[in-house]
Amino acid sequence: MKKIGFIGAGNMGGAILGGILNSRIIDNDHIIASAKSDRTIEKIKRDYNVNVTKDSKEVVEFSDIIVIGVKPEIYDEILEEIKDLIYDKIIITIAAGKTIEAMEKIIGDDKKIVRTMPNTPSLVGEGMTSLSPNKNISEEELSFIKSIFDSLGKSEVLKEDLIHAVIGASGSSTAYAFMFIEAIADGAVRAGMPRDKAYTFAAQGVLGAAKMVLDTEKHPGELKDMVCSPGGTTIEAVKVLEEEKFRGAVLKAIDSCIKKSIEMSK
Repeated sequence: MKKIGFIGAGNMGGAILGGILNSRIIDNDHIIASAKSDRTIEKIKRDYNVNVTKDSKEVVEFSDIIVIGVKPEIYDEILEEIKDLIYDKIIITIAAGKTIEAMEKIIGDDKKIVRTMPNTPSLVGEGMTSLSPNKNISEEELSFIKSIFDSLGKSEVLKEDLIHAVIGASGSSTAYAFMFIEAIADGAVRAGMPRDKAYTFAAQGVLGAAKMVLDTEKHPGELKDMVCSPGGTTIEAVKVLEEEKFRGAVLKAIDSCIKKSIEMSK
């Protein structure tokens, strides 16, 4: 069994770590995670029951695959610290704005790197991840990395230059979905439904809609039309969303997200 290490296990790193454990593709004894503070170390140990350390180099020495989950502003510092220990190990990056080229300039262009863009639903087995390998990753290695992320939901291998679109479409879109669910629930509460029930009805409705898109492979517009009975309640709601420029607002939000991602990569 491969050993995997996490340098930093915050929100996203923690989601991947938790997803891996939930899927049982790698067991606790073959996982190590590092953090700087005792408080975070204790939390990782309590939440995941994996090996822990404050030393990033210990993570590298222990692992075959290293996920770097620290904040972008200290990425370069971490890479400088571990670059002489990497050898034939695989580095997985999950940070927006950190290109493969930029990483190769620090650790060497002979190192194995997979740039990924996962999202937080990985924690519940419904994640979506893009995988962009550099030239040193073999098909067999990429297949294994994909199996890890597939165990967290779904993954697709894409060219690195599409990562900005990925960030807009899935990396950040869970936040938009949470806002949508919250707004739907607020509407139900306004109509008298208890708050806890409103969240359940709203979230299950969005979950079911997403599953229909994936399972039926029908165009979302066709699925929308199936719900909109002539003169009915749904088409009345759709009319208001169109008047309020719902789709236009979403497009503008994603465009802004993508522009920010491009800025961060410069």
